[in-house]
Amino acid sequence: MTSSSQPASAVEANRLGIAALQAGDPAAAVTHFTAAAAADPQSGALQRNLASAWRALGDDGRELAALDAALAVDRRDLMAWVRKAERHEARGELGAALGAWSAATALGGQLDPMPPPLAPLLAHGQAFVAGATDTMFDAVTGALAPMRGDLSEIEARRGDAFVASALGRRRIYQNECAGLYYPFLPADEFFDRGHFPWRADVEAQTDAIRAELVALLDDPGDALRPYVRMDAGTPTSIWSPLDNRLDWGACFLWEYGEPNPAVLDRCPATAAVLATVPGAHIPGRSPSAFFSLLKPHTRIPAHTGVTNTRAIVHLPLIVPPGCGFRVGGETRAWEEGKAFAFDDTIEHEAWNDSDDLRAVLIFDVWNPHLTPREQELLTRYFAAADATGFAIPR
Repeated sequence: MTSSSQPASAVEANRLGIAALQAGDPAAAVTHFTAAAAADPQSGALQRNLASAWRALGDDGRELAALDAALAVDRRDLMAWVRKAERHEARGELGAALGAWSAATALGGQLDPMPPPLAPLLAHGQAFVAGATDTMFDAVTGALAPMRGDLSEIEARRGDAFVASALGRRRIYQNECAGLYYPFLPADEFFDRGHFPWRADVEAQTDAIRAELVALLDDPGDALRPYVRMDAGTPTSIWSPLDNRLDWGACFLWEYGEPNPAVLDRCPATAAVLATVPGAHIPGRSPSAFFSLLKPHTRIPAHTGVTNTRAIVHLPLIVPPGCGFRVGGETRAWEEGKAFAFDDTIEHEAWNDSDDLRAVLIFDVWNPHLTPREQELLTRYFAAADATGFAIPR
């Protein structure tokens, strides 16, 4: 059955071409498929048939020209990309083969279910792409190795992310703010240690802070509460399994700019450390500081935070093996006493796969890319907006 827009001569010429190929006469098939394509130039399938005839004749150049003609009709023609990738690979044209296999595997990944005849072809394509990117990654890594010693922490991290992203080995995550977004700040996953000269002083108090936490947990009273407490009527979400459960518990020292004397009084060393941190002080909003407690075999799901105007600092206190933390495309192992800071408006998640409790001191400070004047600008913004009575809390 043919459409009214497809000339009968194209159908007949195509039928004759297929018959010629089956009879082992590719030269005749070329003649017939050429006539069919001329009669229906908008048919990519006819161009692919012509490419098959040229392949049977061993004419790589004309085969590729026919496949390009098919793709000029429809860039989503999966089989044209597969045949083009095969031919470039056979000719040793590695760059062209990589481009074609990348397109073919991307299109093939959208098929559900996968037609069985396509599965081995696309599996080969995936292996080719993986091998090519591995080869390029090794070559680039080797070429850059001599300069790594001259790079700062942030230069090395950005450079590594660039190389991995350019070669399709990792995704670059963007800010996703549930609340306030400050424009044009770098969307960095982990902040360079050099931004926080006070961090070593905080780390030096790890033992004292841990001891206060352990004593607090011996008799926490009302200080320990579920971190996730959803309002009644909230629809089911990724947070529902943690809602009002101590699987992820918190003991707040500061919460949205308000001190919690019941915990601060019991943790004087921790309170003194926090008092030295140059964080944001905005009534009703910041700082927040708390002990984050994750029970065994518990995962905090991937999520994003409220505002990119802050950096979130974690000081690991109790970290059994099997705990981890991911921000964007970078995963880090916890190290007790070694703090790090990150942008929580970039997707992040944490897990405790161990049989023991994991505990971290968490607090927020200004995003280090904000200048002092921008920090003042934000403070005045909140004060003025809150004074109107219309500003949404937090």
